[in-house]
Amino acid sequence: MTHPNDQYAASGVDYSVVDPGKLLAQRAAAATARHLPGRGAQEVEVSRGESAYVIDLGDRYLATVTEALGTKNLVADAVRKYTGKTHYEAIARDTVATIVNDLCTVGARPYCITAYWAAGSSGWFEDSARMSDLTLGWQAACDEVRAAWGGGETQVLKGMIEPDVVVLGGSATGFVAPKSQLLLGSQVAAGDVMLFAPATGIHTNGLTLARDIAGRLPKGYQTLVPGDAAGRSLGEALLAPTPLYGTLLEALQDAGVDVHYAVHVTGHGVRKLMRATQALTYVVEALPAIPPVLALLSEAAQLSAEEAYGTFNMGIGFAFFVPESGAALAAQVAAARGTPLLRGGHVEAGPRRVILRPLGLDYASDSLSIR
Repeated sequence: MTHPNDQYAASGVDYSVVDPGKLLAQRAAAATARHLPGRGAQEVEVSRGESAYVIDLGDRYLATVTEALGTKNLVADAVRKYTGKTHYEAIARDTVATIVNDLCTVGARPYCITAYWAAGSSGWFEDSARMSDLTLGWQAACDEVRAAWGGGETQVLKGMIEPDVVVLGGSATGFVAPKSQLLLGSQVAAGDVMLFAPATGIHTNGLTLARDIAGRLPKGYQTLVPGDAAGRSLGEALLAPTPLYGTLLEALQDAGVDVHYAVHVTGHGVRKLMRATQALTYVVEALPAIPPVLALLSEAAQLSAEEAYGTFNMGIGFAFFVPESGAALAAQVAAARGTPLLRGGHVEAGPRRVILRPLGLDYASDSLSIR
């Protein structure tokens, strides 16, 4: 029997090795919360292990998150060789998206975004076309989510990073106000409906495996993607920019939808649907169409359905958990913004697990150990 992370682990990203270290760090971090009362604040303890950390400031909540892009920029560098374009405007958007899409899962609206760019040589920053695309793309993403770009850190780390490579990341700070809009896994309840917002492609997770798969193909990144509406190559399709889902969540809350929880479907694939810790079963009854680029990757690597859905988003970019009474309004608000929401399933009492009924798959709680 395969594990839903087998080939990803073989490509160099093994969550079974990474996650225990993250849990150790979480426990050490939790011990530092004792400092907050002296600053006139309190931590929201149950937010530890969520995608963003939340602090109670009295009249509102403050949320913060730090994230990084991963290896997607290596795809952009490879694709530039045959398209002539840097693709770093999309890379910048992806980096901002991976940050703010996590921040919004707790109901926070971003106020300030900072950037962290570290390259292996000073020469990396001399490419004016790439730097222009990176900076203007970053600004455009900040404008879309209505957040200030507050600066950041640019480093040259010779000997630590390859000379022609950059590591991109950053952080965001936001507020939840009114406090009733705070979203936590503890609010998920049996009877909730799961609404899925579509993915545009691979987004920012699974790129190490995708790069490994591309290396096995005779035409590599220039392999045409069957069924791709734009007739793109594999490399170009992998670079499809990630949606900024926070603006949709804001629209739902502003319209009065009682959103209970939100999940950014990234690493661990659909297993992320059981991010909440309580004993609940997440029954998926309808799945979106698989983005052609993910279908190609899955077929080329001969991934089982269990491994594909446990690694890639497979078309589910973001999930909203709402009561039955709010599902119709949520779908209506999203449709008016041009984002169809798929009624993907429901939450029911039972052991913590994700069941994909259309595929006969069952992910047990021990397949997701992130907090």
